[in-house]
Amino acid sequence: MILDERTLRLIAVGASISANGETCLQTNAAKAKESGASEIEIAEAIWVGTLVRRGAASKMDKVAASVNRTIPSSKGIPNDVCECA
Repeated sequence: MILDERTLRLIAVGASISANGETCLQTNAAKAKESGASEIEIAEAIWVGTLVRRGAASKMDKVAASVNRTIPSSKGIPNDVCECA
C-alpha cells in the first residue's frame, strides 16, 4: 500500500462516522492514535466524516421527498425505532 497506517486509520475514522459504525469508530480511533495520529487529527477526521454523513443524509431526504410527497410525521415514533440506540 502507498498510504501509511496513520493515514489509513484516519480515513477509516471518517468512514466509520459516515457509516454510523460505533465499534469501527472506537477501534479505528484507537489504532490511529497508536499509529501516531494526534487528537486534533482524529477530531478533524471525525468532523469530515460528520460532514459526509450529513451531506448524504440531506441528499437522501431530498430523494425520499421526491419519491413520496407524503412524508409521515415523526410524532409518536419512538427514538429507538432502529434499535441501535
